[in-house]
Amino acid sequence: MAGAAPSSPARKLSVGRLALALATALILLFLVAPIVVVFPLSLSSGELLVLPTPGYSLRWYEDFFTSSRWLGATWNSFVVGIATMILATLLGTLAAFGIFLGRFPGKALLLAILSLPMVTPVIVTAIAMYFSLSLVGLGSTLTGLILAHTVLSVPFVLLTVLASLQTFDQNLLRAAASLGANPAIAFRRVVLPLIAPGVATGALFAFATSFDELIVALFIASPGQFTLPRQMYAGLREFLSPTIAAAAVLLILFSVLLLALNEFIRKRAQARGASPSGPTA
Repeated sequence: MAGAAPSSPARKLSVGRLALALATALILLFLVAPIVVVFPLSLSSGELLVLPTPGYSLRWYEDFFTSSRWLGATWNSFVVGIATMILATLLGTLAAFGIFLGRFPGKALLLAILSLPMVTPVIVTAIAMYFSLSLVGLGSTLTGLILAHTVLSVPFVLLTVLASLQTFDQNLLRAAASLGANPAIAFRRVVLPLIAPGVATGALFAFATSFDELIVALFIASPGQFTLPRQMYAGLREFLSPTIAAAAVLLILFSVLLLALNEFIRKRAQARGASPSGPTA
Protein backbone atom coordinates (compact mmCIF):
# COMPACT_ATOMS: atom_id res chain seq x y z
CA MET A 1 0.00 0.00 0.00
CA ALA A 2 2.89 2.36 0.77
CA GLY A 3 4.32 1.86 -2.70
CA ALA A 4 0.97 2.51 -4.45
CA ALA A 5 0.51 6.00 -3.02
CA PRO A 6 3.13 7.82 -5.15
CA SER A 7 1.71 6.34 -8.36
CA SER A 8 -1.74 7.87 -7.85
CA PRO A 9 -0.70 11.51 -8.40
CA ALA A 10 1.41 10.42 -11.36
CA ARG A 11 -1.59 8.60 -12.85
CA LYS A 12 -3.79 11.68 -12.36
CA LEU A 13 -1.13 13.85 -13.99
CA SER A 14 -0.90 11.58 -17.02
CA VAL A 15 -4.70 11.53 -17.36
CA GLY A 16 -4.77 15.32 -17.12
CA ARG A 17 -2.11 15.65 -19.80
CA LEU A 18 -3.98 13.23 -22.05
CA ALA A 19 -7.21 15.21 -21.61
CA LEU A 20 -5.36 18.48 -22.35
CA ALA A 21 -3.76 17.00 -25.47
CA LEU A 22 -7.13 15.69 -26.66
CA ALA A 23 -8.84 19.06 -26.07
CA THR A 24 -6.00 20.85 -27.88
CA ALA A 25 -6.24 18.47 -30.84
CA LEU A 26 -10.01 18.99 -31.09
CA ILE A 27 -9.64 22.78 -30.98
CA LEU A 28 -6.93 22.70 -33.66
CA LEU A 29 -9.08 20.41 -35.80
CA PHE A 30 -12.00 22.82 -35.44
CA LEU A 31 -9.82 25.75 -36.51
CA VAL A 32 -8.07 23.99 -39.39
CA ALA A 33 -11.04 22.05 -40.82
CA PRO A 34 -12.44 24.96 -42.92
CA ILE A 35 -9.00 25.46 -44.47
CA VAL A 36 -8.49 21.77 -45.19
CA VAL A 37 -11.89 21.52 -46.91
CA VAL A 38 -10.73 24.01 -49.55
CA PHE A 39 -8.09 21.60 -50.88
CA PRO A 40 -10.42 18.86 -52.20
CA LEU A 41 -12.79 21.54 -53.50
CA SER A 42 -9.99 23.03 -55.59
CA LEU A 43 -9.40 19.62 -57.17
CA SER A 44 -13.04 19.01 -58.03
CA SER A 45 -13.87 18.00 -61.60
CA GLY A 46 -17.37 19.43 -61.28
CA GLU A 47 -18.63 22.93 -62.02
CA LEU A 48 -19.90 23.60 -58.50
CA LEU A 49 -18.35 23.76 -55.04
CA VAL A 50 -19.88 20.63 -53.52
CA LEU A 51 -18.71 17.87 -51.23
CA PRO A 52 -18.17 15.07 -51.87
CA THR A 53 -16.61 16.03 -55.20
CA PRO A 54 -17.77 14.15 -58.32
CA GLY A 55 -14.16 13.58 -59.27
CA TYR A 56 -10.71 15.11 -59.17
CA SER A 57 -9.02 17.29 -61.73
CA LEU A 58 -6.47 20.12 -62.06
CA ARG A 59 -8.69 22.03 -64.48
CA TRP A 60 -9.33 24.89 -62.02
CA TYR A 61 -5.64 25.44 -61.42
CA GLU A 62 -5.20 25.50 -65.19
CA ASP A 63 -8.02 28.03 -65.40
CA PHE A 64 -6.29 30.19 -62.79
CA PHE A 65 -2.91 30.19 -64.56
CA THR A 66 -4.39 30.74 -68.03
CA SER A 67 -6.98 33.39 -67.17
CA SER A 68 -5.98 36.99 -67.82
CA ARG A 69 -8.34 38.14 -65.05
CA TRP A 70 -6.78 35.97 -62.36
CA LEU A 71 -3.19 36.55 -63.49
CA GLY A 72 -3.78 40.29 -63.81
CA ALA A 73 -5.27 40.46 -60.33
CA THR A 74 -2.34 38.45 -58.92
CA TRP A 75 0.14 40.75 -60.66
CA ASN A 76 -1.60 43.82 -59.21
CA SER A 77 -1.47 42.29 -55.74
CA PHE A 78 2.26 41.68 -56.01
CA VAL A 79 2.93 45.18 -57.37
CA VAL A 80 0.88 46.84 -54.62
CA GLY A 81 2.26 44.49 -51.95
CA ILE A 82 5.93 45.01 -52.85
CA ALA A 83 5.54 48.79 -53.15
CA THR A 84 3.68 48.88 -49.84
CA MET A 85 6.35 46.75 -48.20
CA ILE A 86 9.13 49.11 -49.33
CA LEU A 87 7.34 52.27 -48.22
CA ALA A 88 6.04 50.85 -44.95
CA THR A 89 9.43 49.36 -44.05
CA LEU A 90 11.21 52.65 -44.73
CA LEU A 91 8.72 54.81 -42.82
CA GLY A 92 8.14 52.35 -39.99
CA THR A 93 11.85 51.73 -39.39
CA LEU A 94 12.72 55.43 -39.32
CA ALA A 95 9.74 56.18 -37.07
CA ALA A 96 10.72 53.38 -34.68
CA PHE A 97 14.31 54.62 -34.52
CA GLY A 98 13.18 58.18 -33.89
CA ILE A 99 10.80 57.13 -31.12
CA PHE A 100 13.46 54.89 -29.59
CA LEU A 101 16.05 57.68 -29.40
CA GLY A 102 13.63 60.54 -28.78
CA ARG A 103 13.27 62.15 -25.39
CA PHE A 104 10.17 64.33 -25.61
CA PRO A 105 6.81 64.65 -23.86
CA GLY A 106 3.90 62.80 -25.41
CA LYS A 107 6.07 59.97 -26.71
CA ALA A 108 3.60 57.31 -25.61
CA LEU A 109 0.74 59.30 -27.15
CA LEU A 110 2.58 59.54 -30.47
CA LEU A 111 3.17 55.80 -30.49
CA ALA A 112 -0.52 55.21 -29.76
CA ILE A 113 -1.55 57.51 -32.63
CA LEU A 114 0.82 55.79 -35.06
CA SER A 115 -0.63 52.43 -34.00
CA LEU A 116 -4.25 53.47 -34.55
CA PRO A 117 -4.60 51.81 -38.01
CA MET A 118 -4.16 48.44 -36.28
CA VAL A 119 -7.18 48.93 -34.00
CA THR A 120 -9.42 51.17 -36.11
CA PRO A 121 -12.11 49.23 -38.02
CA VAL A 122 -10.94 48.76 -41.60
CA ILE A 123 -14.21 50.08 -43.02
CA VAL A 124 -13.64 53.38 -41.18
CA THR A 125 -10.09 53.60 -42.52
CA ALA A 126 -11.28 52.75 -46.03
CA ILE A 127 -13.92 55.52 -46.05
CA ALA A 128 -11.44 58.06 -44.68
CA MET A 129 -8.84 57.04 -47.27
CA TYR A 130 -11.39 57.24 -50.07
CA PHE A 131 -12.29 60.85 -49.34
CA SER A 132 -8.71 61.90 -48.56
CA LEU A 133 -7.20 60.40 -51.71
CA SER A 134 -10.05 61.65 -53.88
CA LEU A 135 -9.30 65.23 -52.78
CA VAL A 136 -5.73 64.98 -54.14
CA GLY A 137 -6.66 63.09 -57.31
CA LEU A 138 -5.36 59.68 -56.22
CA GLY A 139 -8.71 57.97 -55.92
CA SER A 140 -9.26 54.96 -58.20
CA THR A 141 -5.51 54.51 -58.77
CA LEU A 142 -2.99 51.88 -57.78
CA THR A 143 -0.81 54.66 -56.37
CA GLY A 144 -3.62 55.62 -54.02
CA LEU A 145 -4.10 51.97 -53.05
CA ILE A 146 -0.38 51.66 -52.29
CA LEU A 147 -0.50 54.74 -50.05
CA ALA A 148 -3.62 53.45 -48.28
CA HIS A 149 -2.05 50.04 -47.69
CA THR A 150 1.11 51.76 -46.44
CA VAL A 151 -0.94 53.50 -43.75
CA LEU A 152 -2.32 50.12 -42.69
CA SER A 153 1.08 48.41 -42.73
CA VAL A 154 3.35 50.97 -41.06
CA PRO A 155 2.21 50.09 -37.49
CA PHE A 156 3.28 46.46 -37.96
CA VAL A 157 6.77 47.54 -39.02
CA LEU A 158 6.91 50.19 -36.30
CA LEU A 159 6.12 47.82 -33.43
CA THR A 160 8.32 45.02 -34.77
CA VAL A 161 11.35 47.26 -35.18
CA LEU A 162 10.73 48.88 -31.80
CA ALA A 163 10.82 45.43 -30.23
CA SER A 164 14.17 44.76 -31.90
CA LEU A 165 15.54 48.10 -30.72
CA GLN A 166 14.86 47.25 -27.09
CA THR A 167 18.04 45.14 -27.05
CA PHE A 168 20.12 47.71 -28.93
CA ASP A 169 22.98 49.30 -26.96
CA GLN A 170 23.02 53.05 -27.58
CA ASN A 171 26.69 53.14 -26.59
CA LEU A 172 27.40 51.71 -30.03
CA LEU A 173 26.07 54.94 -31.58
CA ARG A 174 28.28 57.02 -29.31
CA ALA A 175 31.26 54.88 -30.26
CA ALA A 176 30.49 55.32 -33.96
CA ALA A 177 30.18 59.09 -33.50
CA SER A 178 33.50 59.20 -31.65
CA LEU A 179 35.10 57.48 -34.63
CA GLY A 180 33.82 60.15 -36.99
CA ALA A 181 30.67 58.49 -38.38
CA ASN A 182 27.79 60.84 -39.12
CA PRO A 183 24.25 59.79 -38.07
CA ALA A 184 23.37 58.36 -41.49
CA ILE A 185 26.49 56.19 -41.66
CA ALA A 186 26.07 55.10 -38.03
CA PHE A 187 22.50 54.04 -38.70
CA ARG A 188 23.39 52.16 -41.89
CA ARG A 189 26.52 50.42 -40.61
CA VAL A 190 25.83 49.99 -36.90
CA VAL A 191 22.10 50.03 -36.18
CA LEU A 192 20.62 48.45 -39.29
CA PRO A 193 22.70 45.24 -39.27
CA LEU A 194 21.72 44.61 -35.63
CA ILE A 195 18.00 45.18 -36.11
CA ALA A 196 17.82 43.63 -39.59
CA PRO A 197 15.80 40.57 -38.41
CA GLY A 198 13.14 42.85 -36.91
CA VAL A 199 13.08 44.98 -40.05
CA ALA A 200 12.74 41.89 -42.25
CA THR A 201 9.91 40.52 -40.10
CA GLY A 202 8.13 43.87 -40.24
CA ALA A 203 8.54 43.94 -44.01
CA LEU A 204 6.95 40.49 -44.29
CA PHE A 205 4.02 41.62 -42.14
CA ALA A 206 3.60 44.72 -44.30
CA PHE A 207 3.59 42.68 -47.50
CA ALA A 208 1.13 40.13 -46.10
CA THR A 209 -1.17 42.89 -44.84
CA SER A 210 -1.31 44.49 -48.27
CA PHE A 211 -1.50 41.26 -50.26
CA ASP A 212 -4.49 39.95 -48.30
CA GLU A 213 -6.41 43.24 -47.91
CA LEU A 214 -9.88 43.60 -49.49
CA ILE A 215 -11.98 46.38 -47.93
CA VAL A 216 -9.66 49.29 -48.74
CA ALA A 217 -9.11 47.88 -52.25
CA LEU A 218 -12.88 47.94 -52.84
CA PHE A 219 -12.98 51.66 -52.00
CA ILE A 220 -9.72 52.91 -53.53
CA ALA A 221 -8.97 50.83 -56.64
CA SER A 222 -10.78 51.58 -59.87
CA PRO A 223 -13.33 49.10 -61.31
CA GLY A 224 -10.67 47.72 -63.66
CA GLN A 225 -7.89 47.43 -61.07
CA PHE A 226 -8.54 44.12 -59.37
CA THR A 227 -6.28 42.67 -56.71
CA LEU A 228 -6.41 38.95 -55.98
CA PRO A 229 -8.69 39.23 -52.90
CA ARG A 230 -10.96 41.58 -54.83
CA GLN A 231 -11.10 39.17 -57.77
CA MET A 232 -12.05 36.35 -55.39
CA TYR A 233 -14.75 38.54 -53.84
CA ALA A 234 -16.12 39.39 -57.28
CA GLY A 235 -16.12 35.71 -58.21
CA LEU A 236 -18.13 34.86 -55.11
CA ARG A 237 -20.73 37.46 -56.01
CA GLU A 238 -20.99 36.76 -59.74
CA PHE A 239 -20.27 33.08 -60.29
CA LEU A 240 -19.20 30.56 -57.67
CA SER A 241 -16.49 28.78 -59.61
CA PRO A 242 -14.05 26.22 -58.13
CA THR A 243 -11.29 28.49 -59.50
CA ILE A 244 -11.88 30.52 -56.34
CA ALA A 245 -10.97 27.44 -54.29
CA ALA A 246 -7.80 26.99 -56.35
CA ALA A 247 -6.89 30.64 -55.73
CA ALA A 248 -7.59 30.15 -52.01
CA VAL A 249 -5.28 27.12 -51.89
CA LEU A 250 -2.53 29.11 -53.58
CA LEU A 251 -3.01 31.92 -51.05
CA ILE A 252 -2.83 29.42 -48.17
CA LEU A 253 0.39 27.91 -49.52
CA PHE A 254 1.84 31.39 -50.05
CA SER A 255 0.94 32.32 -46.47
CA VAL A 256 2.65 29.17 -45.19
CA LEU A 257 5.71 30.16 -47.21
CA LEU A 258 5.75 33.60 -45.60
CA LEU A 259 5.41 32.03 -42.14
CA ALA A 260 8.28 29.65 -42.89
CA LEU A 261 10.40 32.57 -44.08
CA ASN A 262 9.58 34.51 -40.92
CA GLU A 263 10.53 31.50 -38.78
CA PHE A 264 13.79 31.16 -40.71
CA ILE A 265 14.60 34.83 -40.04
CA ARG A 266 13.79 34.39 -36.35
CA LYS A 267 16.02 31.35 -35.99
CA ARG A 268 18.86 33.07 -37.84
CA ALA A 269 18.51 36.04 -35.48
CA GLN A 270 18.57 33.74 -32.44
CA ALA A 271 21.61 31.91 -33.76
CA ARG A 272 23.43 35.15 -34.44
CA GLY A 273 22.48 36.47 -31.01
CA ALA A 274 23.65 33.28 -29.32
CA SER A 275 26.92 32.88 -31.23
CA PRO A 276 28.85 35.74 -29.57
CA SER A 277 27.98 34.45 -26.12
CA GLY A 278 29.12 30.91 -26.92
CA PRO A 279 32.88 31.36 -26.46
CA THR A 280 32.49 33.61 -23.41
CA ALA A 281 30.27 31.07 -21.70
